[in-house]
Amino acid sequence: MKILVPVKRVIDYNVKVRVKADESSVELTNVKMSINPFDEIAVEEAIRLKEKGVATEVVVVTIGVKKSEDVLRTALAMGADRAILIEAADDVHTDIEPLAVAKLLAKVSEAEAPDLILAGKQAIDNDMNATGQMLAALLGWGQATSASDLEITDGVARVTREVDGGLQVVDVNMPAIVTCDLRLNEPRYASLPNIMKAKKKPLAATTAADYGVDITPRLTVVKTVEPAARAAGEIVGSVEELKAKLKEAGVV
Repeated sequence: MKILVPVKRVIDYNVKVRVKADESSVELTNVKMSINPFDEIAVEEAIRLKEKGVATEVVVVTIGVKKSEDVLRTALAMGADRAILIEAADDVHTDIEPLAVAKLLAKVSEAEAPDLILAGKQAIDNDMNATGQMLAALLGWGQATSASDLEITDGVARVTREVDGGLQVVDVNMPAIVTCDLRLNEPRYASLPNIMKAKKKPLAATTAADYGVDITPRLTVVKTVEPAARAAGEIVGSVEELKAKLKEAGVV
């Protein structure tokens, strides 16, 4: 069984995001970038399935600038077998929209013929949470989103999903697309020997034009602003004063 894992290069989750002075986007110059955390979980799950003998090959793919090669090397160091880089932009501030990403991944899927696509449920930079669903529609495959547990048995993916009312268990016939949530697993750290080995693993470089996909953006970012500063708290002297304050705020 072959597993395809799309990954995205985003600002590292430990970095405080700063908005550019002209409010056109966030600042990416000299900012630490890393693999999207949800995608890293998807990579880890694919590797675990291979270690269990369920999968035979794990292929990772990313779409973006040439520098995105670094997140592919991270995935290869974790244990993926080979990688595909689709260069679709020259500027790191150019974000390829979910529909264009889904179309490119559909072309990759046609060429690679994976049995399962594991993707992060969303990217932490734009929080679209749309690519997996769009890809499933384009391929005509079954899908299960926000997976917190995954079992593969006889061509069926049993996915446990966290929903508002608790847990939902769904069975999806493969080939299928599963998007991964935070509680699915805890990704491993790549060891130094594996980081060195990753440099010799296959990494194919292509372009969006090679797949005949139009990636012209359909959306325009009008303005980017930082969230409003949180108001300072207020110390009250008694429970009665607290109750009065809560009533004033309309909480009770």
